[in-house]
Amino acid sequence: MSQLFIKGLSAVFFPFYQKFHLDLQDSQKAQNKVKNKVIQKLTKTAYGSKLKLKNLEDWGNIPIVDYDSLKPWIAQQRQQPNSAIITPEKIHFWECTSGSTGSKKWIPYTTSLLASFSNMFCIWAYDLISNGPAFSSGKTYLCISPEIGTTGQGIDDSKYLNPLLKWLLGRFLLRIKGHFSTVEDFRWSLACALLQAPDLETFSLWSPSFLTTQLDFIQTNNRQLQSCLVNKISSRRLSLLGESEINWSELWSELKLISCWDCNYAADSAEILKQYFPKVFLQGKGLLATEAPMTIPLIPVKGFVPLLNQVVFEFLTSEGEICNLRELEVGKTYELVISQLGGLSRYRIGDRIQVSHWHLNTPCLNFVGRGEQISDLVGEKLNIEFVRECLNNFLKWGFCCLVPVSGNPPHYCLLLEQAQEEEEEIIRKLETALQENFHYRKARQFGQLDRVKVIINPQVSQWLRGNKRLGDGKYPILVTKPLNLNIR
Repeated sequence: MSQLFIKGLSAVFFPFYQKFHLDLQDSQKAQNKVKNKVIQKLTKTAYGSKLKLKNLEDWGNIPIVDYDSLKPWIAQQRQQPNSAIITPEKIHFWECTSGSTGSKKWIPYTTSLLASFSNMFCIWAYDLISNGPAFSSGKTYLCISPEIGTTGQGIDDSKYLNPLLKWLLGRFLLRIKGHFSTVEDFRWSLACALLQAPDLETFSLWSPSFLTTQLDFIQTNNRQLQSCLVNKISSRRLSLLGESEINWSELWSELKLISCWDCNYAADSAEILKQYFPKVFLQGKGLLATEAPMTIPLIPVKGFVPLLNQVVFEFLTSEGEICNLRELEVGKTYELVISQLGGLSRYRIGDRIQVSHWHLNTPCLNFVGRGEQISDLVGEKLNIEFVRECLNNFLKWGFCCLVPVSGNPPHYCLLLEQAQEEEEEIIRKLETALQENFHYRKARQFGQLDRVKVIINPQVSQWLRGNKRLGDGKYPILVTKPLNLNIR
């Protein structure tokens, strides 16, 4: 019955895929259609009125901005939810993510923006059903972000889909019910739910470290879980669960797909998952942010294609020039500027991309990293201005630098030449400050990041100045690429 339903879903998704395929053949035409939609919405807002926007010819009058530039407009929209400040549409909810110079930024989710996410999902799902593994049960776990210590049960990626899609997919999703007072409560509930799903075929998550840490939890607590799940899972799987080194691919023998980040800082954790599940198709996520869906992995294309019929793409070169999709060059790196249908126009999202190859008349875009002043090990997105605020109390002591360190789990390390407080007190204060960042706090809660460490050594600045990553010998407040901390 599930296989028939999956085929039925494929028929529902096909029109979205077909239209997208046609749009890829004429990227300029597709982009102009989205530009017109963006302009038409902006003309009905206070923001667009200030810019004196009337039609597509006024596109150049829209300034290229970051979140801080839009913050006053967004704050006004939140205070006056029924007013057309940056969007004329009804805002269904506000999503929180990390800010560039502060702890939070708020993104409005309108009907049009939700439709863009749903459109992306339909294209992706059709490609997987048509060109990916042969799904039977369709059973899927969408990574959930639980609200620890509150009455909320948390959200998963289905929040970003329209009601019809949520209803259609509901029968396939692995749900976790209950109130979680601690992260351990959530980990336990998730472990029990996953272990009672022998027909699980898909893990869809963001950072692969979310899954590796969950598997570590299962391994550490395998005896207790065995006792709890007697008569709830098969004797064979109960025996597998009790092994000193669990054979994960045997435990979930029907698993066919893991969708997660697999490049840059996520590459190490993704490689661990490949070793755990050697026969499973691990597909890298497209470029997807709270602000907008941007690229989609398509199996026949062997790359990530831009969602060009939902988002306007512009690109900043290192020389400060602005390019469109048709002007990009293979192998060159650009900073991404997007205009989406939810109120963010010509928005510097902070991601850098590189063109891998062309498909039809559209370039495929590889994510190569965040902006030069952002560190992002597992999705925490620490910005240099925010870090400077966190280190404010320590800067008066002299040399002070925060460094990302790869590992399992990764962590940050504060380098000091001298200190006027005990190491544990420094760690406590720094952890408190860093956890004002929404995503850093989540990553710490779920064990994706270990707590910060401190190295106090008169030679740390000399060591950093000799490191090739720092070029001219200057040191920053925040190093944005993991370093080897073998300091003697």
